Amino acid sequence: MVHWRGNLVTEKEAKALRHVFDDLQDHFGLQQPDPHVKFNARLAHPGQGHFWHSDLDFTYNIKGEHCKLAYIGMDICLDLTPKLIYKCGRPMLNDYGTSWVYVYLPEPTMDKMKLYVKSGTGFDVSDEATIYDPNRNMTAIKANLNNQAGQPKPSFWVAKENAPGGNTSFSRIGSVQDVHSDTSQKRIHRGVGIFSVRMEVEGTPNFKPSSHSGEVANLVFTLVSVRTWGITDCIAPIVHAPMTW
Repeated sequence: MVHWRGNLVTEKEAKALRHVFDDLQDHFGLQQPDPHVKFNARLAHPGQGHFWHSDLDFTYNIKGEHCKLAYIGMDICLDLTPKLIYKCGRPMLNDYGTSWVYVYLPEPTMDKMKLYVKSGTGFDVSDEATIYDPNRNMTAIKANLNNQAGQPKPSFWVAKENAPGGNTSFSRIGSVQDVHSDTSQKRIHRGVGIFSVRMEVEGTPNFKPSSHSGEVANLVFTLVSVRTWGITDCIAPIVHAPMTW
């Protein structure tokens, strides 16, 4: 066992954590090569309801060694801009910046991730939880934020200027919730988001859903950490609760 950022983990897990969180390797993005990673799912029924669930895990090929991890990275823009909390007296976007946020990414990036889900699990991915902007070819997804007592909140890191050797390094300035509460930081931040992902597939308690039966999967993203390069003014943020963009 070895230590990684104060956590005691196996050597293989530490290698994968450094690969994804520290070196920002094998994440999805327009300017990135195809990630060397395989998506895996083990569907189980929770005992009630009509959905089977699985937390996805990801097997990274790191210089020929296969290492499993519960996290995947994507190039994103994180929206911490002010929102319309009430519209015509009706609550809108409750708990924004505390328990969830919008992240934006190019449609081709999301399409590539869907291909990896299909290849690894056999299931196509539903578009139900995404908002598509055809004018800019961008997709918005809702990302959950851990905010419960006893659970680590998603960390927010900013790029350091003049890092030694010209290499980019990052400094942690708090949690996403901390940054969202800072008025000066209520902007759209571009960078790499690192997520855990849960897959949900509709079925019945007695019959496990199959990709061969035409069922599609919903993906639920939880933002675990973000490494930011700076802010951008090139994306129009969502300001209320849209049905479509």
